[in-house]
Amino acid sequence: MIELVFATNNINKIREIELLLPSFFKIKRLEDIGCTEELPETHETIEENSLEKAEFVAQKYNVNCFAEDSGLEIDALNGNPGVHSAHYAGDRNADKNMDKVLQEMENNDDRNANFKTVITLIIDKVQYQFVGTINGKIGKEKKGLYGFGYDPIFVLEDGRTMAELMLEEKSKISHRAKATQQLIQFLKENYSA
Repeated sequence: MIELVFATNNINKIREIELLLPSFFKIKRLEDIGCTEELPETHETIEENSLEKAEFVAQKYNVNCFAEDSGLEIDALNGNPGVHSAHYAGDRNADKNMDKVLQEMENNDDRNANFKTVITLIIDKVQYQFVGTINGKIGKEKKGLYGFGYDPIFVLEDGRTMAELMLEEKSKISHRAKATQQLIQFLKENYSA
């Protein structure tokens, strides 16, 4: 059994990743190790923020852990909101963030975008990173009742938004799912008995 701390306080991300994990894998939450503080995110790239959160937890609590950072990258906005996705409109408010993106994209024909997740694993004091992306377009309005963050305005190739997918379906195709599958494969090959 591999025990890893998932360095996040986002219950939606925890649920998504827990659905993907094989039985040899046990996730501990930050609260399980007594970590109640906000994790640092002080960098300008998704890769660096993912690493910063993992290093903070691994060093302060002396545990094997993984952290992830994700962002919505929109071609017409030069990759924004990107690393600033969670606070794009000033605070952690998904509706305000989506409204800002929709307003900025109002007269833009180039609606290409992608979601990107970077997972940083620190195990036995060694760091590894896994990257997952999914391509889509920015819709013109919010649609769907599921998901979180920018899911209601992120349109997939089949015309549905991420927020129109049930969690089980989303957890098979999302950017986070792709990065998590790489993490699981790595652990299977290197750490499962």
